[in-house]
Amino acid sequence: MSTTVLLETSLPGLPVRRGKVRDIYDLGDHLLLVATDRISAFDFVLPTGIPDKGRVLTQISAFWFDLLGEPSHLVTTDVEQVPLGDGVDREPLRGRATLCRKTEVVPVECVVRGYLAGSGWKEYGESGTVCGIELPEGLTESAKLPEPIFTPATKAEEGHDENISFEQMVEIIGQETADELRRRSLDIFQRGTEYAEQRGIIIADTKFEFGRVGDEVILIDEVLTPDSSRFWPADQYSPGRGQPSFDKQFVRDYLGSTDWDKNSPPPELPDEIVEQTRAKYLEAYEQLTGMKLGV
Repeated sequence: MSTTVLLETSLPGLPVRRGKVRDIYDLGDHLLLVATDRISAFDFVLPTGIPDKGRVLTQISAFWFDLLGEPSHLVTTDVEQVPLGDGVDREPLRGRATLCRKTEVVPVECVVRGYLAGSGWKEYGESGTVCGIELPEGLTESAKLPEPIFTPATKAEEGHDENISFEQMVEIIGQETADELRRRSLDIFQRGTEYAEQRGIIIADTKFEFGRVGDEVILIDEVLTPDSSRFWPADQYSPGRGQPSFDKQFVRDYLGSTDWDKNSPPPELPDEIVEQTRAKYLEAYEQLTGMKLGV
């Protein structure tokens, strides 16, 4: 583990796209995903990074890919196995690089919610529904839903993803694929949450992404991480309020306490917030996997 922050990587001669967190290198038939320590909130990448965050995300995803046994894009997270040629400094990539198969990305986020939180809680308060799905009356904030619900969203290049109905998802990708992804998303969520609960973590909701390789639809991107999910400590769970969290809600809460207008470049994070956020990510990894973070 390190207190050094990696905000950007550079591999000379390789085409690269930079997402909010990952630098994505094109290796021909494969992609190399490098999870940096960048952190985003309110659709802005913050100027301050969180040490070890990229390692946590990479290694939690690798842990889940192995545990769940789903067909996936993962080839290896061993940077020595990545075909980068001689003379490339692999050290900055260690513990945060994923070599994966290229896919045709399915243009829908597969969101599963097991608890009433975030935008779902807001919508429920207004209409008694979440993404158009009617729920029982009288539920409180952070309440466990009678059963998990599938609430897809469109993938936005910029800004917020937009919630859509299942019928709209069918229009975008077809009935057969939509049915398959709903079934698989609910199944993966069920298995993942059952395991996490044994480790004292509630996964309140998450989003999955899928891609096609030929006729096969496989799991891609990150899986059940604190960036793609809400992680709550089970021993502090109490419905009727917002929950303490292992994810970047801690940073969102800090930014909400400042006078930042969320429309202009965001402020630097104070050292104390950086350290506490890093500790949350590490705690999530160690509690979930039962291991210390490797490199």
